[in-house]
Amino acid sequence: MAHFPRMANQINWLRRWFQVYSFPMVQAEALQWIGKNEVRWRGRRLVYFSGCDYFRLARDERVAAALPASLKKHGLNVAASRITTGNHSIYHALEAAIAKFFGADSALLFPDGYLAPLAAAQALGGDFTHALVDELAHGALRDAARLSGCAVKFFKHRDATSLAKVIGQCGKKARPLIFTDGMFGHDGSAAPLQTYLKILPARSLILVDDAHGGGVLGKNGRGTLEFENVGRSRIVQCITLSKAFGVYGGAVLAPSALREKLISASWIFKGTTPLPPPLAGAALASIKLLGRESNRRRRLVENTRWLRAALRSAGWPVENLPGPIVRLEPMTATQDALLKQRLLAAGIYPPFLKYGAAAQGVFRFVISSEHTRKHLAAVANVLKDFKKSGH
Repeated sequence: MAHFPRMANQINWLRRWFQVYSFPMVQAEALQWIGKNEVRWRGRRLVYFSGCDYFRLARDERVAAALPASLKKHGLNVAASRITTGNHSIYHALEAAIAKFFGADSALLFPDGYLAPLAAAQALGGDFTHALVDELAHGALRDAARLSGCAVKFFKHRDATSLAKVIGQCGKKARPLIFTDGMFGHDGSAAPLQTYLKILPARSLILVDDAHGGGVLGKNGRGTLEFENVGRSRIVQCITLSKAFGVYGGAVLAPSALREKLISASWIFKGTTPLPPPLAGAALASIKLLGRESNRRRRLVENTRWLRAALRSAGWPVENLPGPIVRLEPMTATQDALLKQRLLAAGIYPPFLKYGAAAQGVFRFVISSEHTRKHLAAVANVLKDFKKSGH
């Protein structure tokens, strides 16, 4: 283990890791879900620590039951844009539930979480001069920055000093639009929104893609804004329904005036068919369920703390980050192969991610509120023995 790269060198690896759009991808092998925490892979039943269904709501019978009820009432597809004849009542009900859950003035629904920041940038672009993007931002934000029509610049990952420097390079009359993830999916870290707000010029805005943080971070699950204890006056929050909520779709949370601007100025909104009503009905059930069952977030926090403590006691340099993700440092190809073998022998699907032929892979364990202590202990024991063996 002494041959691991130092943490200071990780940023270069992560930069390559997130440049997914630059490399050809190989389709992953098919997996079949079994119950809440297992998958079938190559005929084997294995415990699953991948994906981002943090509360396993995609496996919840109550959420699934809402789908056929909505199908019966609203049909499979509205087959039209919401600005023509596709604006049905289920969408308004879902938007109201999303806004209430997150404590926002209003929400605008999109058929996919990737589209939400693109639509926001498309509508906001004309009000700003520069798009300043975290260098490890999700591909959706990189695309959104380009779509804004602003001059695009990058600042160092979660680095307020670097952001301030880039802002200074934009000129005194600049009106920057900042693009950042809320909770970063590669390691569970959070953007320092409170610090960013202190250094931003008055005529600026932060566009936060809170796909991973929404539903997960904060006392009430309202995401990175709640975790960072910041208001909404200079922040537009985008969320997805496909992670914490286990369903599908995305939304922009914003003041009512901005919602109207999105409707009128974003062709992404005007030109797309909305989310199928059955999925909207399931999402509505999921949001209400997660709002009632706050114990799921408590279990998620407890599970994450337990596994991190167990790995630190075994000598692994695991950071104490807010998200329910444990990412190991990159290892050699030989070490990767050996750890995969040991995980499989213990009945665990290896959560090894490799994006693109030029990127090095990494082990990233995604924790769920529904993992049992037995599941967590199995991972901890494998990694403890692996560390002890000197690999």
